[in-house]
Amino acid sequence: MVNLTVPQLLRDRALADPEGVALIVQGSAPLTYGQWEERSTELANGLVERGVGGGDRVGLVFGNGDWTDYAVAFLGVLKAGAAAVPLSDRLAPADLRFMLDHCRAAGAVHAEGAQAPPGGWTGGWTATPDGLRTRAAAETSYGKADPGPGDLAQILYTSGTTGRPKGVSATHANLAHGCGGRRRPFAHSRHLVHAFPIGSNAGQTMLINALDARPAVVTLPRFTPGRFAALIESYRAGTVFLVPAMAIELLNAGVAERHDLSSVLLLGSAAAPLPSAVAAALTGAFPNATIANYYTSTEAAPAQTIMMFDPERPGSVGRAVAGGRVRIATAQGEPLPQGETGEVWMRSPAAPRSYYGDPGSGTFRDGWVRMGDLGYLDPDGYLYLVDRESDVVKSGAYKVSTLHVEEAVFEHPAVVEAAAFGVPHPVLGTVVAVAVVTRAPLAAEELRVFLSGRLAPQEVPAHVVEVPALPRNTGGKVDKRALREVLTAGTAPVPGAAEGAPA
Repeated sequence: MVNLTVPQLLRDRALADPEGVALIVQGSAPLTYGQWEERSTELANGLVERGVGGGDRVGLVFGNGDWTDYAVAFLGVLKAGAAAVPLSDRLAPADLRFMLDHCRAAGAVHAEGAQAPPGGWTGGWTATPDGLRTRAAAETSYGKADPGPGDLAQILYTSGTTGRPKGVSATHANLAHGCGGRRRPFAHSRHLVHAFPIGSNAGQTMLINALDARPAVVTLPRFTPGRFAALIESYRAGTVFLVPAMAIELLNAGVAERHDLSSVLLLGSAAAPLPSAVAAALTGAFPNATIANYYTSTEAAPAQTIMMFDPERPGSVGRAVAGGRVRIATAQGEPLPQGETGEVWMRSPAAPRSYYGDPGSGTFRDGWVRMGDLGYLDPDGYLYLVDRESDVVKSGAYKVSTLHVEEAVFEHPAVVEAAAFGVPHPVLGTVVAVAVVTRAPLAAEELRVFLSGRLAPQEVPAHVVEVPALPRNTGGKVDKRALREVLTAGTAPVPGAAEGAPA
């Protein structure tokens, strides 16, 4: 099907299967397609009464325990002809104000019982979903006209690990691309379990899966390894999605020894590259699962590469799928020869996204999206990432890949997690530092000896700091800027950290 909108996806599913379960939040009543359609229409009526109309932006501030109300509010905003701006309730007040002000939100909807978003932005009103529902019947028209495929549907803010967050705009045609077919995604499953946060691109993908995929989408208010594994076991989930940090926690907690995870046939990892050692360990914990690494970005979605774990191709994030394309090019977008390292660019088969209020950004060019990563393609078209462009460590005459350093550090049996980054050096300009989470004490010199046969001299970390946990943003990505700042300031990133002596 073509030219779909997100409300049309829900309307069609509700007509075909009104009692079918779309979404389950652990500890709450399931949401059926019929309920989703009715409640979102009521909320849309309330928004229209507030004066919300075509082209307006409405912030949605919810936590992970509020997925049901969030899903209703998201569709209600779209039915009113407006664009939804998903925002996590874990954002700092200053960041929340910035995002609401940047998109000039008409108002903000927030979870029941939660504190309303702070003032100081150009909008004004805040409301809960119940406060927006009207007494009008669900059949009441919620706007002068349905949104069109080319209308703005969503503004999703990036994590901002390298600067101010940017709002990424997506139309209905972008969000609904590939949906509405006769064969629904993940047909092998009755339940799909995930723990992605609201306000992330991965979380929004799960919301669209709840509308279009075969399985009911199941999530939980707060991720812990035990709760997540128990959720998989109790629902006999056939499909599971997580981020590498969650995978590491599951493995470290030994959940496979206490829970039956044999129902999982597909385990997908997103948001960051999945270290080869972690992928290999997952094959043991999930004995019947295919382990897949998904590579995309908020800007490029739904373009992506997918890599089914293959020990013969360690480090690859796969090949482009579903009509998307990937190429290696210069910063100006000029293609580079096969095998040469350069910037990764992706092309979506759907209507492209853009930065809200910044159409001239160099990230988007002629349908291609600059990913901000460095990488290369092998002769079979498999993509290998070298590093984030902003994370490459330029040490003397060398350029060091932090991803390569992290892969090597992960091979040490005492290491649970690792993050490599650059810190200033008076002679070399920058040298490599690594923060590690360990399952047993690990001396800095012991790690360097271990790495000496695996890394070149300029790649061996000059600084090793042991931490209880790596700092992460609301999207689950490691905040290397925070690690760099605290290390250069001479303080431990978190209480209890101990830094090794420089090499």
